[in-house]
Amino acid sequence: MTENILSHIHNPDDLRRLSESQLPELAKELREFIINIVAVKEGHLGASLGVVELTIALHYVFNTPEDLLVWDVGHQAYGHKILTERKDKFHTNRQLGGISGFPKRSESVYDTFGVGHSSTSISAALGMALASNLKGDFEKQHIAVIGDASIASGMAFEGLNHAGVTDANLLVVLNDNAIGIDPSIGALKNYFTAVKEGKNPKENNMIKSLNFDYSGPIDGHDIFALIKELKRLQKIKGPKFLHIITTKGKGLQQAEDNQVQYHAPGKFDALTGNIFPKSEAHLPPKYQDVFGLTLVELARLNEKIIGITPAMPSGSSLKYMMEEFPTRALDVGIAEQHAVTLSAGMATQDMVVFCNIYSTFLQRAYDQIIHDVALQNLPVIFCLDRAGLVGEDGATHHGVFDIAYLRCIPNMIVYAPLNEMALRNILYTAQLGLKRPIAIRYPRGRGVTVDWQKPFEKVSIGKANCLKEGNKVAVLSTGTIGNNVIEALNQVENPIGIAHYDFAFIKPLDEPLLHIIFNTFQKIITLEDGVIQGGFGSAIISFASENKYIIPITTMGIPDQFIEHGSIVELQKICGIDIESVILVLNKT
Repeated sequence: MTENILSHIHNPDDLRRLSESQLPELAKELREFIINIVAVKEGHLGASLGVVELTIALHYVFNTPEDLLVWDVGHQAYGHKILTERKDKFHTNRQLGGISGFPKRSESVYDTFGVGHSSTSISAALGMALASNLKGDFEKQHIAVIGDASIASGMAFEGLNHAGVTDANLLVVLNDNAIGIDPSIGALKNYFTAVKEGKNPKENNMIKSLNFDYSGPIDGHDIFALIKELKRLQKIKGPKFLHIITTKGKGLQQAEDNQVQYHAPGKFDALTGNIFPKSEAHLPPKYQDVFGLTLVELARLNEKIIGITPAMPSGSSLKYMMEEFPTRALDVGIAEQHAVTLSAGMATQDMVVFCNIYSTFLQRAYDQIIHDVALQNLPVIFCLDRAGLVGEDGATHHGVFDIAYLRCIPNMIVYAPLNEMALRNILYTAQLGLKRPIAIRYPRGRGVTVDWQKPFEKVSIGKANCLKEGNKVAVLSTGTIGNNVIEALNQVENPIGIAHYDFAFIKPLDEPLLHIIFNTFQKIITLEDGVIQGGFGSAIISFASENKYIIPITTMGIPDQFIEHGSIVELQKICGIDIESVILVLNKT
């Protein structure tokens, strides 16, 4: 039996001691290692399987960590982590206290740049290369690995545009597999497809016209060809571009055949590749599906409704509308800025635009929200999926800043439903016609139940609701985290004097009700699943200050720090917003 090669590889120095003839076997073992652990521990599978040969070749040819390797997004970096001193910790990937699912500078010297949002690698690697030039180091290599979906983003183009007029020692490796999380779209994707199929004239090369030394496309699973070309490029100065063709999910047939599902498949059988079925028959739908299916219902009744998402039709469940109304539901690729301003443009023409973006990704289009939407008071309907703590993806993906960064924008309505029915009703209300933009934030995961037959109800803008009456302490919550208060009140020692109010509207606040609350209660507690700094609790404190109310106010929410990865339950406990923490606070009142 052949001795296991991977067991002797702890870092790239060990890797570089191997002969090239041993590398195909190492690639086979590395794939098996990734499959065996992700099958049990879950995580991002397909992307890492697709770049096994590339990962080995890069660390084999280049002198990492002295040479600087930047991965884009990081979904594909599992092999990199395993080969860079984290093999023995890889089973802790994405778990509380374990290693991150994405490259992270504080975790390893081999992680040269922290990533999680796409299309940053070229700019980051170019910055490193220009810094090396300024230091007089013209031999150091700087490599950015980017996918065909990520390179279509505006930021990637900005990096390419700048790099082409420098003498930076930069190598951009395009990992072209025609898919991100969902299939890649757009004219650039069509261009790369034409290049792969030999249908594009060599003189019509857009990368060359940007002053890059272009080579490829080559087979990204031919490790010998990769090593040969990387060694050639290693000797060439200035900006270089290597186009490689890979298959997402390579080495696991099911992952190759169903690339969307196997991007992050959950638990599966490592031998057969079959995903273990989840018992979901009696579970309520996910919030994303409540959004997606409700939008289809509304679109059948309102022909002006348009759905827009930047590259997340499956994750946001806009796929349902895309299936039924393909001309009215648009995937614009990884282009959050474009998605927002495109929505604004459509809104000027009286279209009812639902712009669906994960909360963490809307951060990337902040100027467009202010300048292109709110300043012009255009009634774009922002639907912020994955608001609040999202769990194992960690600090790069938590949607905890949206309340704070949206609340300060004039004209903006900010709404957080308590449950799925509230989400359905605000979607219905928004499409009836608003005079200004609205952001509707809702979490990852499931709620309680949905009555699909119940008629829609129009929501009164800016009105809060009393869920439980009391006369001593008032708990003001916003969004689905309010359900922790509901559960906590079932367990506290003396709930009689404790009132609970659902402030779904964070902006505008229900000021008439707030005056009643501040004149009635001895103490106020606020609860949110966003950052305390500038969030809902801050809004309540500001109201009290402006109106000269002097009442103790306790704010509960995400502390002023970045929250790492773990399950949502674990992270809520760390942040002190879980049911037990709410019970402790209420018992002290």
